[in-house]
Amino acid sequence: MAPESTLDPYAEHIKTLQERLEAALAESTLEGLIIASGGEHRAFLDDRAYPFIVNPHFNHWVPVRHVPDSFILVRPSCVPVLYFHQPQDYWYMPASVPQGEWTSHWDVRVIQNVTEVRDQIDPSTLGFVGEDVALAEKWKCRQINPESVLHHLHFLRAYKTRYEAEALQQSARTAVRGHLRAKETFFEGGSEFAIQNAYLAATAHREQETPYTSIVAMNEHASVLHYQHYDHEVPIDSVSMLIDAGATNAGYAADITRTYARTSGSFADLVNAMDEHQQALINRIPDFSNYTDLHLAMQLRVSQLLVDSGLSTMSPESQVETGTSFHFMPHGLGHLVGLQTHDVGGLQLDIGGTLKQPPEQHPALRLTRNIEDDMVFTIEPGLYFIPMLLQQLQASEHSNAFNWPLINELIPYGGIRIEDNILMKGGQPQNLTRQAFAEVD
Repeated sequence: MAPESTLDPYAEHIKTLQERLEAALAESTLEGLIIASGGEHRAFLDDRAYPFIVNPHFNHWVPVRHVPDSFILVRPSCVPVLYFHQPQDYWYMPASVPQGEWTSHWDVRVIQNVTEVRDQIDPSTLGFVGEDVALAEKWKCRQINPESVLHHLHFLRAYKTRYEAEALQQSARTAVRGHLRAKETFFEGGSEFAIQNAYLAATAHREQETPYTSIVAMNEHASVLHYQHYDHEVPIDSVSMLIDAGATNAGYAADITRTYARTSGSFADLVNAMDEHQQALINRIPDFSNYTDLHLAMQLRVSQLLVDSGLSTMSPESQVETGTSFHFMPHGLGHLVGLQTHDVGGLQLDIGGTLKQPPEQHPALRLTRNIEDDMVFTIEPGLYFIPMLLQQLQASEHSNAFNWPLINELIPYGGIRIEDNILMKGGQPQNLTRQAFAEVD
């Protein structure tokens, strides 16, 4: 085999996955894994299927996603086998057999029925990875979703290969094209619905192809962290817009958020200040060994922003210590990102599955691991004016430390979130999102 440096990124990727597979199976009685792509699910009392979402373990090996009822067989030191489902059907168009260069690393076998897979494997030696437990039991696989193996693989998913890093960068470029068009549509006077449609057109994505449902939130809707609607009508006074929207490439997700103020003023100043704090924290990532500490540092920065903007007279340290900062930023600083928007293994300390839970005061934090090379994660600080949480704060003993007239003026703007995707290389952060904005803009 050629030296790693001369291999193409996908060949390197497959080599790495084979090494991880061998290590994960070493302590088990399994000779390999049969990994299902997943199946379609039909709506209750209907003949329509929900949008298909591929098993990420399947997508980790092959860059195809719209392939229900397909399987891969992976074994150490063996050429992996792709059982590609292509049924004879005149109601729906089956997927085309893959023809890309990546297929040279695979034994591709076209099947018309899943029973053909069972006829070609020895399930008694294999672990089954997928959601169809009934099928795995019918096939009599040795283990179904073997916990120790999955812990091992989930932990290592955090370390991206060169192939994965390039896919993530391309996803960022695609998403940025959508974000730029969405921004234009907002300032042109478009509704949430129009902004979402403009985003999808610019990214050439159908809605079910995005890695998550886009958040397009104007005005007070931005105070709902996972706002899930698209109003067709434009607000009478359209003052702000938060868009959290991503894109995919070969199954790898970009997760990007931007916030805009229509005019200058207090809210626009907060957006600019938040952007400065976010960039300053990203530059300081090498000073932190653990992501939890990075999150707490951002809580201090958000608290400092409240002081600097005249929203609070309480010291940043006291805000974090008393938990009052939570009322303005109730979510975690970020998470791992990859094959899934919130990628697996964020709380996992080792290949055995030991977990490090987030701090008690910050239960929504999704990443508590040490920061290491080849990890890709988000940095997404926020500052929100959420009426429910503000009412709790106003009723607390710390109420007098906050500027309620100014807070009430800002409630109609909803809130701020700015999110970038960061790749660690050589101990330094590479901002995939800002690189993409520089290239596309």
